[in-house]
Amino acid sequence: MDKNKYPIGVFEMPQMITQEQITTYIKELWQFPYLLEEAVAACPPNILNLTYREGGWTIAQIVHHLADVNMNSFIRCKLALTEENPIVKPYEETLWATISEARDFYIASSLYIINGVHWRWYNLLKSLSPQDFEKTYRNPQSGQTVSIKQEIVKSVWHGKHHLAHIKLAKEIGIVSRIL
Repeated sequence: MDKNKYPIGVFEMPQMITQEQITTYIKELWQFPYLLEEAVAACPPNILNLTYREGGWTIAQIVHHLADVNMNSFIRCKLALTEENPIVKPYEETLWATISEARDFYIASSLYIINGVHWRWYNLLKSLSPQDFEKTYRNPQSGQTVSIKQEIVKSVWHGKHHLAHIKLAKEIGIVSRIL
């Protein structure tokens, strides 16, 4: 396993997710925007241009990617709550990260999105019953059926995964050749 690609390890879905764990995951989702803002605080453009490994995304691309992913995760939860096991629209995350706006050094807009999405997501998740966390959606790309509780477990891991990338980029900082 490439330690720079997976600094906190590869994601593994727990076999069982208790209501107590769900409560912890919801708190972690709530804290994520603050941790991200702290990680990128006062990063000038030359730092936002750094990546954690050759061929990896820059810090700016990671922040924009997190806004994209978190919006999609929030929407998937809402779809699972309002429809019976809906099929969600997959998207090409890697290609989204190469679009010009996703390579822009101006990350404030994505930080605002993440903050807003997480505020709404936190309030939504706090209001759910234990049965609501069992509601699902289907991803045609992976073929998996995913419950809301699994979506939040995956989202918490994903945030930590990219926070570790940002830390690595700031520590070992390879100047990106993409931008």
